[in-house]
This record gives sequence, C-alpha cells and structure tokens, in this order.
Amino acid sequence: MSYETAVASMYALGHELADAATHKFDLAHMRVLLAALNHPERKFPGVLIAGTNGKGSTAATLASILRASGLRTGLYTSPHLVRINERIRINGEKISDGDFALLHDVVDQTAEGLVEEAELPWHPSFFEMLTAIAFEYFAQNKVEIAVLEVGMGGRLDATNVIEPRVSVIADISLDHQKFLGNTVAEIAREKAGIIRPGGVVVTLPQQPRANDVIGNTILELGAQGVSAVPYVPPVSPGSEQYFAHAGTKPLTAEGAEKSACICSRYPLRVMGKQILVETPLVGRHQLRNVALAIAAAEVLSHQGFPVTAEAIERGIRETRWPGRFQVMPAKDGAPEYVFDVAHNPAGAWALRSTLSACYEERPLIFVFGAMRDKAIGEMAEILFPLAERVIATRADNPRSATPEEIEEAAARTATDIEHAVDVASALARARALAGSRAVVVITGSIYIVGEAMRILGVEV
Repeated sequence: MSYETAVASMYALGHELADAATHKFDLAHMRVLLAALNHPERKFPGVLIAGTNGKGSTAATLASILRASGLRTGLYTSPHLVRINERIRINGEKISDGDFALLHDVVDQTAEGLVEEAELPWHPSFFEMLTAIAFEYFAQNKVEIAVLEVGMGGRLDATNVIEPRVSVIADISLDHQKFLGNTVAEIAREKAGIIRPGGVVVTLPQQPRANDVIGNTILELGAQGVSAVPYVPPVSPGSEQYFAHAGTKPLTAEGAEKSACICSRYPLRVMGKQILVETPLVGRHQLRNVALAIAAAEVLSHQGFPVTAEAIERGIRETRWPGRFQVMPAKDGAPEYVFDVAHNPAGAWALRSTLSACYEERPLIFVFGAMRDKAIGEMAEILFPLAERVIATRADNPRSATPEEIEEAAARTATDIEHAVDVASALARARALAGSRAVVVITGSIYIVGEAMRILGVEV
C-alpha cells in the first residue's frame, strides 16, 4: 500500500469527534489489537501527558530534554498541522512516508483479521489505528523512552494502555464537554484516569475543582504527587528582569516601530545546580508547561534515566513546537504573521495575553476559524476586541463552522467581521488589509493554522 493510499484509508475511518459514537472509546478493544501485534506498547518505557491546554507544549519540551540527555526518544502528539507524519517522531524526526505506509498495512491487516474472527466488533478508529502505528514504530526502532500526549480525556484514551513511568497533568478547562463532561470536575476525572496505583503524577495547582479531583485521585490510588511549583518563575509585574525581548526589528525605514515578542529567559535552580532557562515557547502561560516538563524530567532522573541539569537547560532551549505563537517575519511585501492554535477559551486568553505583550501598539488583522462544537462566542469575545478587522473563514473539514456561524456567534463583539470562503481567500484579503504596519494573526482551529502554514510555505 502506498503512503497516499494509507493516509486516505486512515481518513476514510472518519473523525471520532464528528458524532457521539461512544463505542469508539473503549480500551478493551485497543488492548485486543495490541495483543495481536505482540504488545508493542510494552517494549519501551513511556510518559503520559494529559490536560486541556499545554499538554503538547509540555510533551515537546520533555521530549527535547530527554533527547538532549542522549536518550533515543519517541514523541507522539495530536493533531497535526500539515501532515499526519508530524504526530510520530523519534529524536525530532518525523516517521517517513514509507515506514508509515508499511506499519499502517501491518496494523490494518491485523485489525481486519480480528474483525473477521469476531475478536473485535468493528474496525479500530482513526486514533486507535494511529496510536497502534506509533507504538509499533517506537518498538521496532527501539526507543529508550516515549513521550505520549493523550488525545482527549485520559481514562479511555487509546494512549492510556501503557504503564507510564510518570503521568503529567497540564492545565484543565472546559473543552470537549460532549464527550468528557459539562464541568471542570467531570473533565478532571477523565484526565486523572492516567494516574496509576502507586504511580507518580506531576501537576501544578490550577482551578480548585480540578485540584480536588486530582488530589483525591492521588490519595485513593496511593500515588505520589509531585508539584512543579518550584520550577515556575515569578510572574508578578516586578519580575520583568526574568523576561527578555527577542526578535526585535525595525518595521519602517525610520525604525520608528518595533516588534518586541517576549521570550522567557530566567535563572532556575534544578537538581542542585543553577541553569538559565531560555524557552522559544512564547507567552507566560508556557512557563507552567516548561515547569511541568522539568519536574517530569527530574522524576525520570530519580528512576535511573541519565537526565542532568545541563540536559534540561539545553533541551528547553532546543524545543520546537510549531503553531504555538509562531512568528513569520515580514518579507517581500508580505506582512508579519503569527500562527497560534487557540481552540478554546483558555487558549484564547493565553493568546490575548501574549499578543498584548508582544504587539501592544501594532494593529492586528485576525484570520479566524473554528470547529462548530467549540465555544466560538466566548473565544470571539476574548480575542476579537484586539483586532481592527476579523476575517472569518472555514477549514476543509466537515466539523468547521461557516463564516456566517462565526459572525452570528460573535454578535456581541463590535469588531468588523468579513467572510472568506476558504483559508487561501482569507490570507489574500488579510495581506491586502495589513499594509506595512499590521500583524496578521491566524488562529482558532489547528486545521485553520495548518492550512495557512501549508499555503504560506511555513516549515513544520
């Protein structure tokens, strides 16, 4: 089977979140599939990272630290921006098209055989297939550790079949209520499903109801809770010395206006040594994700993995996580672009904070699109007041809200909203509106950001 055929076959399975087909979320079926594959998930140690926001950034940072420690490190994340291969990496390198096609064939044929023999009631879902492919790839390539981002929830997520060396829970907020529950407490119970009896869980204080659920789960399971608080730097107004201005450049011939994105750079004591944290992940909200990664790395060092303070410092500095406040400088008459996946209200608040810090005096043009099941109205009320103009568009995805639906949901904002039939049209209009001063912010769904990056030729 060719790579193109394999990818088409995957997408033909449909998207788990397109309807309420809850039968797709069942770990028993995932375990049957993995048993038939000779349990690849048992052939490497792993870390599970759950949360509503920040789990991908935490995973990318931790994987970079482990790689800097000399470990052959697997990283499994979701969703992807441009190509499905982005989700499965070893030492930063994406799975090749050939390996993807080959392993898809192995997993798909195994699954079809199980269905024919009535050992599975139906074919595994898109995410179950992809997770099995990742496990096979990591096992065959003998990774020394794998960092696994939970897809959704935790308790019934396909990744939750491994026995993690450490579980990490990033910030929890309302999202995917249709599947996870209508309150922060209900969602936290699903996320806490990655905690194991007697296991280790790294977390940070957050919303009180989430704290209660996580704390009670730790107590009930006799797990060891590890706080990442010692690794969060001061973020009060008086702590400006810890933040450096990066990427400053003149935007006019006179150099009168500058872009000044804040880059986190601060001293920190880790494993008995002083290091300088320099993270390319922009925004104060990222300080929490970096802290979680540091705490998880230190836990792994206590378990015998060769993690040092120096490796933590270098790994943080070398982290790459595209589409999270990623800036594309102005060039050849094109405006400056900012790509940021802010797909729920918590993500929107984080983006708003970072935009205010980086572009306080610059006009902003938004290209915005979201999935129909998201809190579009709330996100609009958070973000749209920052913009001179919003161009509402839709991704090539059946779950996408139409520009008309976005405008209706944003009725309480006073921002001017235009419609664009697709992302390419939205980008063309944004470029025309931006001129030499404005910054074009592409945000909302990861599908919007991914399509824009592909059209603009941004390397992922």
